[in-house]
This record gives sequence, C-alpha cells and structure tokens, in this order.
Amino acid sequence: MTSNGDVPARRAAVIVSGLRVERGRATVFDGLDLSIPSGQITGLLGPSGCGKTTLMRAIVGVQKTAGGTVTVLGEPAGSRQLRSRVSYATQSASVYDDLTVAQNLSSFASILGSRRADVAAVIDRVGLRGQAKQRVESLSGGQKNRVSLAVAMLGDPEVLVLDEPTVGLDPVLREELWALFRSLADGGATLLVSSHVMDEAMRCDRLILMRDGQVVADTTPPELLRATGTSDADAAFLALIQRDDHRGRHAGAEEGAAS
Repeated sequence: MTSNGDVPARRAAVIVSGLRVERGRATVFDGLDLSIPSGQITGLLGPSGCGKTTLMRAIVGVQKTAGGTVTVLGEPAGSRQLRSRVSYATQSASVYDDLTVAQNLSSFASILGSRRADVAAVIDRVGLRGQAKQRVESLSGGQKNRVSLAVAMLGDPEVLVLDEPTVGLDPVLREELWALFRSLADGGATLLVSSHVMDEAMRCDRLILMRDGQVVADTTPPELLRATGTSDADAAFLALIQRDDHRGRHAGAEEGAAS
C-alpha cells in the first residue's frame, strides 16, 4: 500500500530519501524514503517508539542523521532559508511558564519579526483569548500545548510540523483544532500532524503509518479502508500490523528454508 512515488517532486513539500538515524547502537531509520504533499494535511500515525518524533525532528533539521537527505520546500532541512517558512510544535509545550500567554507570543513574535496583530490573531485562533493574560504555569496541559501551537502559527509558515497537538484536549477542543488545521491547509499550508488517536486519521488528506522505523502504509483514508476491508481507522491499522507480521514470519520461514 506504500505509494511514495505518487507525489511528484514538484508537488512535494518534503522529500525524505535514504534517511538513516542511529541512537547509540540502535538504528531508528535505515534508508527511509517518503514524501509529503504540499497544501494538504498528512497524518503521521503509529505506536509509541515507531519513529514519528524522530522523523519530525529530521524534517525541521534538529535531528542528527547518519545518512540520506531531507529536503523541505526545495532546501536542505534546517537551512537558514527555512527559518520563517517551517514551524514545529513539540509534544511537550515549549514555552515559558513564568510569562503570560500574550507575553510568550510577543516574545516569539519579536524573534520571528511578526507583527503585533499576529499575536492577538493566533491567540484567538487557538481559543485562548480568555487566558491571554494568565501565566502559562497556571494553565492545563492541553492549554499549554495550544500556546505552543499558537507560537508555531506565527508568521503564517508554509509548513507546520505538529507533534501530538491534540493530546490532553477534550473532544470539543479537538474538533475546533482540526477545523483550524483544515482552514490552514485550505489556505495553502502543508501540515504534518502526528497522533496516537486513530480516528483523527480520517480527518487527514494523506496518511503515513509507521511501525518500528518503517512505513507500513502511505495512502489516503478511503484507500486505507478499502485495502484492508475495514470500516474504521483502528481496525485498519490492526489489519496492517497483522499483515506486516504475517509477511515477516513468511520471509523468516523462507530464509530458514534457504539456509
């Protein structure tokens, strides 16, 4: 079901080719290839430890790599030229606890060269207008994550890399944020959104499902359901895992027979 080649290079915001990442003696990625289409929401899904965050770090240029290339908007990942064009909201809120929401946004806006009006706009878009004057330390975990998301939205970046942006949020807030993601994509932005929540997969334009540092599927939600003969994302992912396990056992049996 992997179909990396379906996204022509001219329409890909991100191209990962032969990526190799090592952590100590362990190999996280060994020649990973994938591409992320422009102007769409691509969901990055898979169990904890499958490599989602490592891939995101490589895309924004903060991950040490042992080989391969990552190209973002036609430039090497992490290039100075991408500073204002690519943003990253980490899984843990990367903001200052002793500052208010508005002060945090103003601080980052001054670094990015964003306008004062942008601060109020992004605070409003993530639903934190009522908490703008509160210190971040007084906020809930979900609210802190929304502050990080607001920071990532400053300056209208072309690519947003969002690591578990809806974790800790109630269903109403999750719905609001996904509506926001859709409006950003409709406006031309490229979003890469990681999640453990499989039903969020159906909100994406494209899906990359990972397991053990490998791409299990690179497809669309309708194609995922059709190919697995299932009716929801959870069942589809389980079907893919079982299929992958079966192939692994079959390959192992063939190797054993050959030796």
